[in-house]
Amino acid sequence: MLTPLLGTENSLFHLIGEIFHPVFELFGLILAGLYAVWPNYGFAIAGLTIIIMLALTPVTVKSTKSMIAMQRLQPEMKKLQAKYKGAENREMLNQEMMRLYKENGTSPFGACLPSLLQMPFLIVLYTLIRGLSTTVTRGNYYTGINGVYQKCTQAICGAPRYIPTSSQMHTDLVLNKGQMHWWFGMDLSSYPLSHHASPGSASQAVLLIPYLVLIAAAMFLQYYQMKQMNSRNPQAAAANPQMQTMQKFFPIIFGFIYLRVPAGATIYMVVSSAMRIGTQEVMFRTGMVTPAAVEREIGSGKQDKPPPAPPKPEPKSPKRSTATDGTALAKGTVAPKKADTNGRPNTGGNGRKPAGKRPANGKGGAAAEEPPPPKPQNRSRSKRARKAR
Repeated sequence: MLTPLLGTENSLFHLIGEIFHPVFELFGLILAGLYAVWPNYGFAIAGLTIIIMLALTPVTVKSTKSMIAMQRLQPEMKKLQAKYKGAENREMLNQEMMRLYKENGTSPFGACLPSLLQMPFLIVLYTLIRGLSTTVTRGNYYTGINGVYQKCTQAICGAPRYIPTSSQMHTDLVLNKGQMHWWFGMDLSSYPLSHHASPGSASQAVLLIPYLVLIAAAMFLQYYQMKQMNSRNPQAAAANPQMQTMQKFFPIIFGFIYLRVPAGATIYMVVSSAMRIGTQEVMFRTGMVTPAAVEREIGSGKQDKPPPAPPKPEPKSPKRSTATDGTALAKGTVAPKKADTNGRPNTGGNGRKPAGKRPANGKGGAAAEEPPPPKPQNRSRSKRARKAR
């Protein structure tokens, strides 16, 4: 039962190798150049990973912004899901979700892009390491040192692929029969669970420890990277406990994958996760992304603005009292008030001013309150009568 699965796996990677052969040769050329600077397989793989991550920095920045935006929308998405429950409202829920993504300039694909981009490069590096550790058995031909095409006369001969035959890495792989020796007795071309013990060496359990430590480092960095992202918006993280559970199990799932790939591919994951953590920290410290301050309403594309402040009342001009102003009284427009027996002005008994007479036409106004003009005195009339006589 295991043989068909291994045959299917080998056929799949053989097909991938044929399609992406130019890509493997490009990465192999870079790997051999880095190995020439410092003959260390771990250093060469780490340097190749740094070059890949630097080339993907714009995508990493954009995807980090999308992930922050998706975290901000988690409370609103929960409200939409609560509002449009049931299979009959599924279409309306999808429309509202798409409208919410469009108004806020994000998408779930943009938030998942970093994880999706890591897998192709992991597969490419996995296939590249398998090609570097290729061996042939006795009687088969291979390209040996200095590019000489020759026949294998030993039990196993190293026949590396994808790198220049004149490089130092090619020579060392031929001499070491495809093994990529690294620190602590590790072989970066082998799988963690493969047999590592040899006559006169330490036990299998002791040689397995460095591989497990490397896998644990990769899992921890992936977990810390997601925790670093969630710490920027704890409210959104608390609103989606299912996502929190998935993020906790995500590194564990990758841990099982690391048991099935060469140790050199795990170095790629360690370095790439560390670089993503550093990129996110720089983005947070420089203010390129900031956590949401307040929760928005469902479907609103922008943050709610505070209500405008009420206008300040205009200062009222002080009114001049006609009771103290003698001008109106002198002109005869205001009738003098009669005093009561106690010497106080007459207010009609209820504190109100006595109303003027209502005009004949039934209309009120300022004219109805004015008293009639004063009558001429009798003394003036007697003088005019005497002159007429």
